[in-house]
Amino acid sequence: MSNEDATRENRLREELPEEVHTAPEEAPEAPEEDGDRPAELTGRQRLVKGLWPPRVSRAQLIVAVLLFGLGFGLAVQVASNSDGDSALRGARQEDLVRILDELDDRTQRLEDEKQGLEKQRDELENSSDQAEEARRQTVEKERQLGILAGTVAAEGPGIRITIDDTKGTVEADMLLDAIQELRAAGAEAMQVNGVRIVAGTYLSDAGNAVSVDGNKINAPYRFKVIGKPQDLEPALNIPGGVVQTLEKEQAIVTIERSDKIVVDALRAAKRPDYARSSSR
Repeated sequence: MSNEDATRENRLREELPEEVHTAPEEAPEAPEEDGDRPAELTGRQRLVKGLWPPRVSRAQLIVAVLLFGLGFGLAVQVASNSDGDSALRGARQEDLVRILDELDDRTQRLEDEKQGLEKQRDELENSSDQAEEARRQTVEKERQLGILAGTVAAEGPGIRITIDDTKGTVEADMLLDAIQELRAAGAEAMQVNGVRIVAGTYLSDAGNAVSVDGNKINAPYRFKVIGKPQDLEPALNIPGGVVQTLEKEQAIVTIERSDKIVVDALRAAKRPDYARSSSR
């Protein structure tokens, strides 16, 4: 290379910059939206926007309340049935047999009552002297109603119950449970400590004693009950029944069967103030 060429090359190097920096490529700008139209929502955003805030109409609110009430009632019923089933599952075999026998006895009593009414109807229809037959049935019905109302004495097989309240913990509701259980088992007449028990009898607590229709009675409580002893006694001894409840209160319960029970406590027949017979 000649001196002239070297001189020219050095001049060009001095005139050129040392480094040429290339500008980075700018990302392409997003296309502008047409006017003020918002960007398209995603599927999840559309779902959230559709569910919230909730839009509930009056009809939907009423249906929801009704469904809630129905569900609550079903839950309570299922829980109640579960408790009953649990009690039966935990019972002994002899207790289950006793409960079944009691149900069979109640069914038989209802069937006997049905047959008795049908017999009275047939006798009245077939009697040659229907007037006399009607009078006979009326007298018999009056006697039966007198026993139920407590205006006449009664006797027959049944049981005697003695409840000795040693701790003073027996309350009126416990004696009422015993009366109701005896009625359900077929008791036809009963009295306690000389007070006749009838359909309208009420009991209340009176200090350490119990008031029966306003008559204060003290322990021990002695019941005389007329009915089928084979039905009355098991009804009181069912698991979780009257006897077990009283024994938990440290009361002593004694039940004695008898072929002859006399219920002689009477109530005066009360004349109604307003009701009159409609027969002419």
